[in-house]
Amino acid sequence: MDSIFQPFEYLFMKRALAGCLILSLGSCPIGVLLVLRRMSLIGDALSHAIFLGVAGAYSLFGLSFLMMSVGGFVSGVCVAILAGVLSRRTHMKEDASFAAFVVLSLALGVLLVSLQRRSVDLLQVLFGSILAIGREELLLMAIICFITFLLMMLFYRPFVYECCDVTFFGQVSKKVGVYHTMFLILIVCNLIAGFQTIGTLLSVGLMVLPAIIARFWFQKLTSLLIGSVLIGCVSGIIGLYAAFFLDWPAGPGIIIVMGALYAISAFIGRYGSMRCLAKS
Repeated sequence: MDSIFQPFEYLFMKRALAGCLILSLGSCPIGVLLVLRRMSLIGDALSHAIFLGVAGAYSLFGLSFLMMSVGGFVSGVCVAILAGVLSRRTHMKEDASFAAFVVLSLALGVLLVSLQRRSVDLLQVLFGSILAIGREELLLMAIICFITFLLMMLFYRPFVYECCDVTFFGQVSKKVGVYHTMFLILIVCNLIAGFQTIGTLLSVGLMVLPAIIARFWFQKLTSLLIGSVLIGCVSGIIGLYAAFFLDWPAGPGIIIVMGALYAISAFIGRYGSMRCLAKS
C-alpha cells in the first residue's frame, strides 16, 4: 500500500496526475470522433503544425508557456483553415493539403529551432515534461477541457452526423463547414493542452490511441467515449508509476503503455481483433 500511494505524496506527482486526468477527459472524446471520421493522421499533421507556432513564439518571447501556447494555437488554426479552403477551392483532397502544410510547418519549425542557441530548453518542452507542469499549465488544461465538454454537449448531434454521413448532413444543413472548422479548432486546442505534458509530437497519441484501443472493446458511441477516457486515465497513471519507479521519461512512458494496451487489444479484443477474425 505504501508503494501505491508513495509517488503521489509529492506535489509534482499530484500535478502530473491531475494533468493526465484532465487531458484524458478533454482529448479522448475528440480522438473517438477523429478515428470514426478516419482523420487520425490529420490530428498528427496538426500536431506538427503546432510545432511551428511554438518554435516561433519561443524565438520571439523566450521560454514563455503562455506565448508558446498562443503561437501553437495560431499556427494550428491557420493550417487547419488554409487546408480546408484549398480542399474546397481546388481539386486537391483535404488530407493532401494537410500533408503539404505539415511538411512546410515542420521544416520552418526545425529551422527556427536550429537558429536558437537555447534549443535544448525548447526541445525539453516540445517533447514533454509532465512532471514539471505548474498551476498555469493545469489551469489552461482545465479551461480547454471545459470548453471541449461544453461544445461537445451543445453540438453533439452535428458532430456525430458529420462523423457518420457527411453527405447526408450536407443535404440537411448548410453549416457543415462551420462545424468541421469548429471540430478542427477543438483538435488544435487539445493538442495545445497536451504539448507541455507529452510534447507536440506525442500529444496526438494521447488523443488517438485510447480511441483506437476502445474500438476493439466497444461498439456503441457512448461506450466508446467513456471507454476511451478510462483507457487514457489508466494509461496515464501506469505511465506515471513507470516514471517514478523505473525512471522512465513520463510522456513517452504513457504512450508506450498505450502501445502495449493496443497490442493486447489487437490480439484479444471483443470486436475486430485477431482472435475474433480467427474464429470467423
